[in-house]
Amino acid sequence: MSTSYKTINTFEKDNIFYLEINRPDKLNALNKTVLDEMLDAIKNIDVSKYKGAILTSVGDKAFMAGADIAAMSQMTPQETQVFAETGQAVTLAMEDLALPLIACVQGFALGGGCEMAMSCDFIYASKQAVFGQPEVKWGVLPAFGGTQRLPKYIGRNRAKELIYSGTFIDVDKAYEWGLVNKITDDKASCLQAAVDTLKIIGRNGPLAVASAKKVMNEGNDMSNKDGIHQEATVFGVVANSNDKAEGTKAFVEKRHPVFTRS
Repeated sequence: MSTSYKTINTFEKDNIFYLEINRPDKLNALNKTVLDEMLDAIKNIDVSKYKGAILTSVGDKAFMAGADIAAMSQMTPQETQVFAETGQAVTLAMEDLALPLIACVQGFALGGGCEMAMSCDFIYASKQAVFGQPEVKWGVLPAFGGTQRLPKYIGRNRAKELIYSGTFIDVDKAYEWGLVNKITDDKASCLQAAVDTLKIIGRNGPLAVASAKKVMNEGNDMSNKDGIHQEATVFGVVANSNDKAEGTKAFVEKRHPVFTRS
């Protein structure tokens, strides 16, 4: 991807797409420019080129320290709502992305930063990571989807306690509660762990992985009965693909499949 951005970096390495927030002097706080650029980058990813994607940031102090409060303090109520809706559009675009997406968290993942991480398929974090939704301390509430996603990660009562109190949790507690999948020593090992996982996922049928992501995310808003009906429907579509034919044939022939995402 050759697009030049002001507040984010996008690049590829080993067939993995990287989206990197680049405001280290502001602890990678999220303003309107960051959100607009993130949304543009995500919507323009050519998923056929990649095994997966990684969301990360520049610097060691903060993954994303949340929304840019100084900028938000100058907004009108209408502008604040648009800002929230833009942040929500970014999180929904990450959930809709037809690639496995891993957040690599170093330092503070607070407010909007925690919400961005939760919108990825899973979270890897270094020992220095800290999570929280402190918006109530500034007289507002989480608005990039935190009130909806956090209860699904850690349970309703724990989520309410964190959001109402505005307190933080360290990475060990985040792992214990199921918010974080893996803890690593530092940022470099966090990124490497994500790469290793995406390489494993990349050996599998890309349509199958993308379809599993779609069904699982949509199932969050469905009854169990409707969710398994959707599962069967999507299974039928994938079963008619070239990837399914190649995968089953390769299994019978005892060789590695060569998938084409078709």
